Amino acid sequence: QVQLVESGGGLVQAGGSLRLSCAASGRTLTNYRMGWFRQAPGKEREFVSAISRSGGSTFYADSVKGRFTISRDTAKNTVFLQMNSLKPEDTAVYYCAADRTLGFANIYTPNSYDYWGQGTQVTVSS
Repeated sequence: QVQLVESGGGLVQAGGSLRLSCAASGRTLTNYRMGWFRQAPGKEREFVSAISRSGGSTFYADSVKGRFTISRDTAKNTVFLQMNSLKPEDTAVYYCAADRTLGFANIYTPNSYDYWGQGTQVTVSS
């Protein structure tokens, strides 16, 4: 079993940047593909980004493509989400998740992921 802890959220003005971290314990993250999801009040949890086990493949929602970058640091057993050019509509609780699935099937689907962090709040003011 893997435990995930997100950090790095906060309040930022539109156009600003934040870097989210997802630190793992219990298992090495190279055994998992990793995803970032977000949930705004009154909305369903939605896919933001994902990275393959090797880090060689990355995936992004259209709404964040070109602004967000996902990466992983094997030595630190941590996954990052660099968020630039933030917009008010990016305001949400951001969750990282780990999935044991091989390949890329259902990588955009929250129900595919086995382990979740507690979330970190990101608020972007206009």
